[in-house]
Amino acid sequence: MADHHDMLGKTFFAILTEAAPGTTRERLGATLPAHLDHQVRLEQEGILFAAGPLDAEDGSRRGLIVIRAESFEEARRIADTDPFHAQGLRTYTVERWTVNEGSYTVRLTYSDQRLALD
Repeated sequence: MADHHDMLGKTFFAILTEAAPGTTRERLGATLPAHLDHQVRLEQEGILFAAGPLDAEDGSRRGLIVIRAESFEEARRIADTDPFHAQGLRTYTVERWTVNEGSYTVRLTYSDQRLALD
């Protein structure tokens, strides 16, 4: 049996996003390149852990951005810099996520497919 005191306890912040009321696909599409550039910059700075769309069974779509931050306030400051949020196209909530179980062996930077042992 696992010793629960030895679990990882690594804290991340999850930013859950959804389209703001009245936002059109055209406006989202026009801002998408700036949003993706922003995500890659956060990734390269070591802030972004993972990000991507969440597709529900009912066909609705939200976004999930998992970041490294020290507090809810810092996580909100980071979320506010996303062009989708800054332009009012998407709204978000922030939740703290504590990772206790799981594993990975290599570091993969998604945007340019670099691998490194961590």
